[in-house]
Amino acid sequence: MKRISDTATRNNASQVKLAVFDVDGIMTDGGLYFTVDGSEIKTFNTLDGLGIKLLQKNNIQTAIITGRSSPQVAQRAKSLGINYVLQGRDDKLLALKEICKEHNFTLEDCAYIGDDLPDLSAIKAVAFGATVPNAHPLVLEHSQWCTSRTGGNGAAREFCEAILDAQNLLQQAYDEYA
Repeated sequence: MKRISDTATRNNASQVKLAVFDVDGIMTDGGLYFTVDGSEIKTFNTLDGLGIKLLQKNNIQTAIITGRSSPQVAQRAKSLGINYVLQGRDDKLLALKEICKEHNFTLEDCAYIGDDLPDLSAIKAVAFGATVPNAHPLVLEHSQWCTSRTGGNGAAREFCEAILDAQNLLQQAYDEYA
């Protein structure tokens, strides 16, 4: 697990009450896969799913904000018990502000992980903005922290564990499985 080494960033992550995930490029590898009949296929990593569950067990709420809309995302979110799901939203910051207003969060309560330009404003606005190593260069430049894993390959899990580690809850979460 990659730790947050910067003290200020770690402090920001220690205050997180809502972790927000982009989907394509974070929870998936970013590829778009279609069957011959035009149906879309998405693959998700089980490592990420457990990371999200660990956040939830530690009273950190979760959200998905994605620019695309798909039943696969709705199903994955439902199976993980993700609190808030906004699909088909190109303005990620506006969507995040709507969640905050409706559910009494501030942007300082939030962490956001994304990989491309539509995610940039949200990453810059939250207390803990994160990305993946293969993100757009501007996103890499403006993120506070970058996972070692790429999207769809455990990056979301690293993000979850970094938040729990900053809140001194990670070892306790691990101990439940020992």
